[in-house]
Amino acid sequence: METIRNWLLPLLLAAGQGVLLWSGGDLGAPALAVVLCASALETAALGYRRTAPVRALACTLVALVLGGFAAPDGWLGSGPLIALYSVAVRCPLPVTAWAMAGGVGVEWAVTAVQRGPGAPAAAEMGVCLAGYALCAGLGETRRQWLAGRLSATRRLAGAEHSRRVAGDRERHRLARELHDVSAHHLTSVVVSVEAACRLQDSRPDLAAEALSFAERTGTETLTALQRLVGVLRDADDADHRPMSARIEELVAGFGRLGRPVTARLPGDLTGPAAEAVHGIVREALTNTLRYAPGAAARVLVRRAGGLLDVTVENTAPRLVPQGAGGLGAGRGLAGMRERAASVGGELSAGPTREGGWRVHATLPDGAQAGRPAESAWRRDVLREQRLADPAVALTATVLPVAFALALAEDWPAAARRADLPGLLVVCGLLALHALPLLWRRRAPWTVFLAVMVTAWAGPAAVTVLRLPSEVAQCLVGGTVVEVLAVYAVAAFGHGPGRTWPAPVAAALGTACGVTALACADGSVAGEPAGPFDAVVLPFALSVVLCPVLLAVWGTGLLVRRRRLRALAYDDFALAGSLWQADRAAEAERRRLADSLRDAVLTHTRALVAAARRGEMEEVAGTARAALAAMREMLHSLDEGESEDEGGGEGGVGGRPLAPSPSAADLDALCHALRSAGRDVRLRGLPEAARELPPSVQVSVYRIVEAALGAGDPGPARVTLRRRRGTLRITVTGVRLAVAGPVCERLRVQVAAGAGRLVCEPAGTLRVSLPAGAVPAPVQEVSPSPFA
Repeated sequence: METIRNWLLPLLLAAGQGVLLWSGGDLGAPALAVVLCASALETAALGYRRTAPVRALACTLVALVLGGFAAPDGWLGSGPLIALYSVAVRCPLPVTAWAMAGGVGVEWAVTAVQRGPGAPAAAEMGVCLAGYALCAGLGETRRQWLAGRLSATRRLAGAEHSRRVAGDRERHRLARELHDVSAHHLTSVVVSVEAACRLQDSRPDLAAEALSFAERTGTETLTALQRLVGVLRDADDADHRPMSARIEELVAGFGRLGRPVTARLPGDLTGPAAEAVHGIVREALTNTLRYAPGAAARVLVRRAGGLLDVTVENTAPRLVPQGAGGLGAGRGLAGMRERAASVGGELSAGPTREGGWRVHATLPDGAQAGRPAESAWRRDVLREQRLADPAVALTATVLPVAFALALAEDWPAAARRADLPGLLVVCGLLALHALPLLWRRRAPWTVFLAVMVTAWAGPAAVTVLRLPSEVAQCLVGGTVVEVLAVYAVAAFGHGPGRTWPAPVAAALGTACGVTALACADGSVAGEPAGPFDAVVLPFALSVVLCPVLLAVWGTGLLVRRRRLRALAYDDFALAGSLWQADRAAEAERRRLADSLRDAVLTHTRALVAAARRGEMEEVAGTARAALAAMREMLHSLDEGESEDEGGGEGGVGGRPLAPSPSAADLDALCHALRSAGRDVRLRGLPEAARELPPSVQVSVYRIVEAALGAGDPGPARVTLRRRRGTLRITVTGVRLAVAGPVCERLRVQVAAGAGRLVCEPAGTLRVSLPAGAVPAPVQEVSPSPFA
């Protein structure tokens, strides 16, 4: 399919060139040979316009020079325009500008040599400039559209990657949360109670302290675990209040425990950074409660330069910690650093000069980061006007002027000299009429009204300046501006229900304007103008123009609908990926809640009851049992993460790995996808995969598997070709695989096989691998969802 797209248009142009030569008369043998060589060069160059657009443009310009001089009236000369469009689609704006300047320069030079000075040459140069500007503008618009689609594809690929690792991330987060909340509490109970048992004979007072500490810590752990289980089980009823209110409630809860805590923070904290702030503040205040009893604490969150500056500071402890100091596992500070790093921030902690403790974190402000992104998005949308809209305005101005210059060649010499000022006035009026098109995307209705108003400048100038009818009729060509304004209203206005008056108003306004131009000199078709002409002519022109403008309006609506559907598809796919990620995370939360309720909570309740009865041995045993259940749960979370990651060389959990796949298994992969409802076709498998080394076999399968498994729901095509020791893999219809994490993994995979990867924004992957043994080891791209 891709080969047909590359060569169909060049072959059609070559066929048209042949028909033109056949019907254009006899050429000498040398000229015919030159034209045939030029046509072959142009056809070959346009065949590679997608991969080497600049070189294709240079070759088509060479063909233009050869063919233009060998057959001045028998050369189409359309190749440079098509090549320039490809340059604008695939190259940045400066390259496009230089390419357009080079193409226009070559065309003008050929025209000047062939036509000589005069109005026909000027008219041809004007048409050439308009054509090149229009092709470059349309190509730039297409490039901006593809860039937007690529950006959306990258976001969707990132969402797909997040969906796949959501379970792992949630397990890791829950393990950290569980450890922070209770693991070191249970460890401290075991250490303190066993120390009291050993020193019971020499220090009998430690027993009462150890039991009191065990009861207090067990109660605190039990409360935290019950709250955690409630949060995990009621994930669907999560707290949707702003994070600022939840942090204030957290601070108020510590204040109710008798600790003087003050807080000062913004009222609109949202996003992952706000979640990290909540976790850091909670852990820091917990440490203050544990290690600095009676100390005053202060929480300060400020915005500065797009960052959140978080400070949690406490004064020196007023009381000596009893049993808590030195019994922590040291996980709290590491957990706070992990929270800060997870959102791209930093955290530091240390003692103050006054003997207290200070935790300071700097985090990216997610709420503020979204605003520059929106501004950048608006700049990207308006950036389409850098070349496209000026090109449209230039074309709408130059084409009527070129038409006027072409007509001026038939005028007598005296008339041409006398009408030269009138031609200049007409050029100025046409430019004024087309100037509003520069803002057709920003304010389409304002542009439409400006176009309708400036259309009457022509009849006014003809009436006041008494311009000849030969010059005045050139203003009729300016009606193309009304057509473009109607299209702009339909494509960039606010909904079809509000834009339907535009084509009707444009038809009536244009008909009246053309009638005024026709009657401005007092005659219509050589006859004196009368009231009948002023009534019948606008009606007749409106009947003719209205269907045309309605068709243009409908085309604009179709283009608008196509774009909106593409954006809606992206939003739907992104929302689906996020929903699946939430479901995966919820499944992990529920699994952990069940484990907590069935194992750890039971032992923790028994620990508190034994501490209240004063049974130290039972307290120690129960604490050990609760700690063992906790560690077993954390170990099960780690095992689940390892299983999802695919394990090591020896398999997962003692299970051996499955045999390495080969290129021959691609048929089964495509069949599985077709069974799932996706149209996936495979071509060239038996011949291309014959006698490939095992490492290349695995690489081929993993590359195709990763591309097809990126998440695209539409049809896909996989083509394998083997030429001169190189295996070429082409996968089409995989927009989600050309950007984001999937693309990066594919680059690693291809680089490991000493190959080359080309990603096209339209959703095509091109991979070249050496068909011999590869020097680098084969790397697994990702676990197969179809194996």
